[in-house]
Amino acid sequence: MTNDYSLFSVENLRVAYPQRRGQSGWAVDGVSLTLEAGEKLGLVGESGCGKSTLGRAAMRLLPDSTLIEGRVGFAGESVFEMNASRLRRFRGEAVGLIFQDPMTRLDPLMTVGEHCIETLQAHIPNLDRKQAKKRAIEILEAVKIPASRWSQFPHEFSGGMRQRVAIALALLLDPKLIVADEPTTSLDVTVAAQILQELTRLCAERGTAILLISHDLAMVAEYCDRIAVMYGGKVVETGPVLDVFERPQHEYTRSLLKAALHIQKEEGRGQKEEGRGQKEEGRGERENYQVQSQSNSPLLTVTNLQQHYSLESNLLDQLFSRN
Repeated sequence: MTNDYSLFSVENLRVAYPQRRGQSGWAVDGVSLTLEAGEKLGLVGESGCGKSTLGRAAMRLLPDSTLIEGRVGFAGESVFEMNASRLRRFRGEAVGLIFQDPMTRLDPLMTVGEHCIETLQAHIPNLDRKQAKKRAIEILEAVKIPASRWSQFPHEFSGGMRQRVAIALALLLDPKLIVADEPTTSLDVTVAAQILQELTRLCAERGTAILLISHDLAMVAEYCDRIAVMYGGKVVETGPVLDVFERPQHEYTRSLLKAALHIQKEEGRGQKEEGRGQKEEGRGERENYQVQSQSNSPLLTVTNLQQHYSLESNLLDQLFSRN
């Protein structure tokens, strides 16, 4: 039985989507877990195991036709018993959400600044625009977005920068918990590491707990305190990260770790082979390299590749440049 005084608790949660012909069963089946204030919990498992469904069910983000049983508590209060007004405050003020694709959170017709102002004034109506902008700029700068980009639109940001905006929006109201559902899947490895470092640093400074939903074991090992492993809709193993990684008890957990170790070995071997077959000549954007096959003959050859981009500040500049 979970503790009602935990910051976040899930008790015997079961979730089933509307049934289709030939389909049955629970997407989440009898899951229980807790998360304490300031703690970082990694929820891992293969695609389709139910981890994202669990996170969305706990925030009441699933369709009304979904069958949900069990209890979800936040600081002792039942999330499933909140009325519409309380639920609206709960999402944002108590819990901040970060999704896999930041464009699901960002309106392409609104600037980054307008996103921040709208979020703050929706939850704090008495906050004037000047105060809201000051607060928003502080948070944006904390995630390494300069104030000079206040008036830019989401399409003017890279994927990593858009995810930083999503993190800033999640932190604007100082929530006690951040639910991050695969927040770095669409990003390259270097940017993903930067994003997770910023997120965990900012949450640590504020005492904010994190529920990190991911399939990336290495990322969870580096940034989380505890881990919960899901398989077939159930949590099959949970505990401190080091304990689970060093002494996995469930066969599925052992298979995940073996698969992750195998991928790392294959990546290391591939990098060595690429290093032997790679040749670079010239400088700047000029490249000349080869990917070797096992027969030592080039499988792909690129010579003197150049790529140029033409950047114009806005539509008006483009129109006037034609005259």
